[in-house]
Amino acid sequence: MSAPGGRAPLATVLAANAISITGNALTLIGVPWFALDTTGSPAKAGFVAFCAAVPVVVSAIVGGPVIDRIGRRRVSVVSDLVCALALAAIPLLHRAGLLEFWMLCALMAVTGLFHAPGETARYVLVPDLARRAGTPLPRAASLYDAVSRGARMTGAALAGVLVALIGADTVLLLDAVTFCLSALLVLVGLRKVPSAAPEPDPAPFSPSGYRAELREGYSFVLRSRLLLGVVLMVMVTNGLNQGWSAVLLPVHARENLGGSAALGLLVAVFGGSALLAALLYGAVGHRFPRRAVFTAGFLLCGAPPYVVAALTDTTLPLLVTMAAGGFGAGLLNPILATVAYERVPDELRSRVSGVTMAGVLLTTPLGGLAAGQLIEGAGLVTALLTLGGVYFLATLAPMVFPSWREMDTASQDAASQDRGPQDTTPKRVSSSEPSPPAPAPAPGARTPRR
Repeated sequence: MSAPGGRAPLATVLAANAISITGNALTLIGVPWFALDTTGSPAKAGFVAFCAAVPVVVSAIVGGPVIDRIGRRRVSVVSDLVCALALAAIPLLHRAGLLEFWMLCALMAVTGLFHAPGETARYVLVPDLARRAGTPLPRAASLYDAVSRGARMTGAALAGVLVALIGADTVLLLDAVTFCLSALLVLVGLRKVPSAAPEPDPAPFSPSGYRAELREGYSFVLRSRLLLGVVLMVMVTNGLNQGWSAVLLPVHARENLGGSAALGLLVAVFGGSALLAALLYGAVGHRFPRRAVFTAGFLLCGAPPYVVAALTDTTLPLLVTMAAGGFGAGLLNPILATVAYERVPDELRSRVSGVTMAGVLLTTPLGGLAAGQLIEGAGLVTALLTLGGVYFLATLAPMVFPSWREMDTASQDAASQDRGPQDTTPKRVSSSEPSPPAPAPAPGARTPRR
C-alpha cells in the first residue's frame, strides 16, 4: 500500500524531468543549429559542444557530497534556474548585437556546470519516491526513462519545426522557460519529502571530510566489476553520441536532408521508438536475461545510424534505422537503472551517481570536438564510418568480458559482493543508464544528456 499522498512526489519528479528534457531536446537541436548559422563551421560547432561538456564532467566529479549537504530539492531548483538564465542570455545578447563566440562558449559552459547536479539530484530520488508510491522499482525506473524518452521525442519534433519557423535563437528562449517550469514543480512538489531535504546535522565541512566522502563513491565503483565495466563502456559510447548529436547529424541534415525539419523528425522518431521500448520493458522486461537484452539493444542503436547516414543522402533509410535504433536504446536505461538501484545503498547513492556520471561523461567534451575536426579534415562520410566502427567495437564489451554476467545475478548477492564483507548497511532492493550510473545520455538522445 502506498502512503496517503505518496504518489504525488514521484509524479512531481517525473513531470519536472519531462519538462526539463523537453527543453533539453530544444537545446539538442537549437544550439548546434545556432552555432552553425552564426559561425558556418562544423569545427566551431564542435568546440561549443566541448565547452558545454567539460563542466558537466567537473561538476559530476565533485558534486555528489554537495548534493547531500545542500539537499536534492534545492540542488534541482537552483541548477534549473541557472541553466534558464544562461540559455536565455544567448539569444538576448545575439539580438542586441553583443554576442561574441567566446560568450556563446562561456554560457554553454555555465549550463554544463549546473546541469549535471540537478539531473543527478532528481535521479537519485526515484527509489525512495517509488517506495512511498508503492511502485515496484523496475517499473519506476522504466517510467522515469519512458517519460524522458517521450519528452525528448516531443521536444525534438517541436524543435525541428520551430527552428525552421522562428529561428534557433527563439527556440533557446523557450528552452529557458522549460527550465523555470521544472524548477517551480520541484520547489512546490517536494517540500515535505525527507529524502529531498539536506542531510540532518551534517558534520562540519572540512577538505579532508569532503575528500573522504568522495572516496566512498569512487571506492564503491572500483570494487564492483560490473559497475566499473558499465562506466568504461558508456564513457566511450557517450563521447561518440556527443559527436553524433552535436555535429555529425546536424551537418548531415543541413547538407543532405533538407534542413532542421528533417533533423527534428529523425530525433523524434528515435525518441518515440525508445519510449515504446521503455514501456514494453517495464511491462515484461523482467522475464528476459538483462545482459542479452542490453547487448542487443546497444547493437541496434549504436553503429547502424552512422553507417546508413554515410551510405545514403536521403531521409527515409535513416528514418527506418533511427526507429530501430531508438527501440534498442529504450531498453538500456531501465536495465542500467535497475542494476544500479539494486547495488547502491541510499546513503551512498548521490556520491556513487556523481562518480558514475563523471565517468560516463568523461569523453563527451572530446566527442563534438573530434567529430568537427574529422569532418573538416577528412569529410563527413569518412567521419561517420570511422566513428561508427569505433561504436561497434565498444558495444561488443558485454559479450566479451566475464564481469558483465553479473548483470543477471540476484540483487542481494550482487550487493553483498560489491559492498564487501565489512559493509552491513541495509540496502533498498530493487529496480538508466550509466549510473550506478546516473542517467547519462542514452544513445540516440545523443547529447548527456543524464
